[in-house]
Amino acid sequence: MHDRSAVDAGVLLSILDRSRTRTGFDDASAPTGSIERAVHAEQLGYHRFWVAEHHGVPGIASGAPSVLLAAIGAHTSRIRLGSGGVMLPNHQPFVVAEQFALLAALYPGRVDVGLGRSLGFTEPVRRALRTGREEADTFADDLAELSRFLDGTGPVTVRPAVPAPPMYVLATGKGLAIAAKAGLPVVVGGPILWGDGAEIAAYRRQFRATELFPTPRVIVSLDIMIADSAARARELMLPEAWAMAQSRNTGEFPPLVPIREIDLDAVPTRTRERVERSIDSSVHGTAHEVAIRLEELIERTDADEILASTSTYDRTALAVADAELWKLFAPSLSTRAIAE
Repeated sequence: MHDRSAVDAGVLLSILDRSRTRTGFDDASAPTGSIERAVHAEQLGYHRFWVAEHHGVPGIASGAPSVLLAAIGAHTSRIRLGSGGVMLPNHQPFVVAEQFALLAALYPGRVDVGLGRSLGFTEPVRRALRTGREEADTFADDLAELSRFLDGTGPVTVRPAVPAPPMYVLATGKGLAIAAKAGLPVVVGGPILWGDGAEIAAYRRQFRATELFPTPRVIVSLDIMIADSAARARELMLPEAWAMAQSRNTGEFPPLVPIREIDLDAVPTRTRERVERSIDSSVHGTAHEVAIRLEELIERTDADEILASTSTYDRTALAVADAELWKLFAPSLSTRAIAE
């Protein structure tokens, strides 16, 4: 075990779970698995548990975050609940406000509204959602409208009338600037994490303070896998990386498959390279190795929170990895206010 916590500065630790489906199991087991993982995360001491929104995707069974969060809330008592995220172009802001006001009434002080601007994965999905490119271009206006409905200043009063749950923006590129102007925290991942830091620095520089968020806040989201050896950790990352590579080939994001069914020697070089790039973009290894990588990432991004988005086929291995990751953060988190 690394003898110095990766979060000595008080970085929070949370989970983003995407309700991944798995071959050999029916789709209904995916949201049930998300609930079980949330219960385990709360028992460990994680700060938040967020769920995703994906429509018509074979590999993901979470199309309605508010419904899944209601179920998770009924099985937990403390951990914060949120969306990572609701894709605002797919919804009327008033409907989102009603859904999350109801969640906030059911689970007061525990609900977050994470928001993104992605459209449906395929054209048929976008048609089914009645969305197009123009909806994504209205994200800033929709975000402001949603904020007014939540805080009670909109033209219609949302019921139940409760204190507004905090909003967060899943941001890349333009989204960072929108979040800064709105004075909202951001969740960043992907290439931004491994770049020169200019985009995150610009967000901090342009941030407009609000009463709820007087300073900018950055949540870093990435896959993190801890195992007994670096080779085993890399192996556990393979099902998710394989699914990602397959989606590039077929246009569909597939269910996770067991490691034994993946033969990288039997696929084209381009597919193998995509798998390797996906794994390399994660943080994986022994607890000691992961702690070092996370310390470097936190220092480079000045992150306030780590949002682990890890998936693998083996649910038991995933639960062990969640517990091992918590051990790296637990010493400093014991001094943090849970309601932050």
